[in-house]
Amino acid sequence: MNKPVVVSGETLVAPVVVPDVSAASVTPSLAKMAAGPAYVVLAGISFSHFLNDTMQSLIASVYPILKDNYALDFTQIGLITLAFQFTASLLQPVVGHFTDKKAQPFSLAIGMGFTFFGLLLLSIAHQYTIILIAASLVGLGSAVFHPESARIARLASGGRFGFAQSVFQLGGSAGTSMGPLLAAMIVVPFGQPSIAWFSTIAFLAIVILWRIGLWYKPQITTRKAAAVNLHPDALSKRQVTIALTVLVALLFSKQLYVSSLSSYYIFYLIDRFGVSTQTAQIYLFIFLASNAVGAFFGGPLGDRFGRKIVIWFSILGALPFTLALPYAGLYASAVLTVFIGVIISSTTSSIIVFAQELVPHRFGMISGVFFGVAFGIGGLGAAVLGKLADHTSITFVYQVCAFLPAIGLLAVFLPKMSNSSH
Repeated sequence: MNKPVVVSGETLVAPVVVPDVSAASVTPSLAKMAAGPAYVVLAGISFSHFLNDTMQSLIASVYPILKDNYALDFTQIGLITLAFQFTASLLQPVVGHFTDKKAQPFSLAIGMGFTFFGLLLLSIAHQYTIILIAASLVGLGSAVFHPESARIARLASGGRFGFAQSVFQLGGSAGTSMGPLLAAMIVVPFGQPSIAWFSTIAFLAIVILWRIGLWYKPQITTRKAAAVNLHPDALSKRQVTIALTVLVALLFSKQLYVSSLSSYYIFYLIDRFGVSTQTAQIYLFIFLASNAVGAFFGGPLGDRFGRKIVIWFSILGALPFTLALPYAGLYASAVLTVFIGVIISSTTSSIIVFAQELVPHRFGMISGVFFGVAFGIGGLGAAVLGKLADHTSITFVYQVCAFLPAIGLLAVFLPKMSNSSH
């Protein structure tokens, strides 16, 4: 049986170490016993993720307002998503690579500042170009936030990596689900200028992230990372490359489908069932809230039963429900999206932790790549799907997207590693 790369406790979370535990003299298993999860830090970074993604989800939630105010077509709507997510996609691996070499404890608070200014600009934007710039600024904030915050979540995990990643993902998924609800209650009644009110959320996030930076700073070490010790039966470079490619493909199927619902589900409901914008946003909230539930339970299930099993179930398990969605009625659609959200989002933590275990000595970079790929796929996919919707129909888009979870069959090529990933 193939076995994973074996690294020291210091290398696993380089360039940071936990105080009072000698990284050079303990094994990873002993390190896990020495300290459990730092729940206060996990709660803080998860809540910051909640605030960050709440603000990000406002962009998609106000699409109907922008579409009506500025006579935008679906292609232009897709390009707004692309502007936001493509910025994050390009920069997240760069940020992760940089922080692998030199951790930046206060970069999270600084990155949130870009989101702060992006929201203010979006609230006063009256030209399509300015809207794109505002969306790009929010994406830039996301690029800075995700790689380093994922590192902090792992550092605070106490060895329960899937659990910590799920707590971190729960904050983001819950925040994403809140965007449409807040848009329905605030932005729709009060208009585009009310987006500026949400800059207070960004300010609160800056304060929390600054405090987390104060906790993080004394734990950063300037020592060089220890050399990686390879097990004689460790995965070869080719096997690791194939596994990472498969994980990217699986993330593609999951994220593109979620992006199709996040960006166009409101228009689909309005077009097919004639519901109001506010009602459609509540239905979108139901789907996104289901995503949050799935994201939370996926990590602990991966710790318990193996990440490969969770990946198999979460992607392929959603297929029957996605195939049924384009043909369901209004209320049946809501029920189906609950099952889809819970099942398909349970894979996120397992995919990310699996990738981190494949390349543990490049933790920040690999986290940035996978978070970046997720954003990039979503942005590019939204633009392509918008173009397709302009030339066909929104209903046809969902008929095509229904087959995306079938890509989960590629999970058969994932290697057996340790008990945590088998």
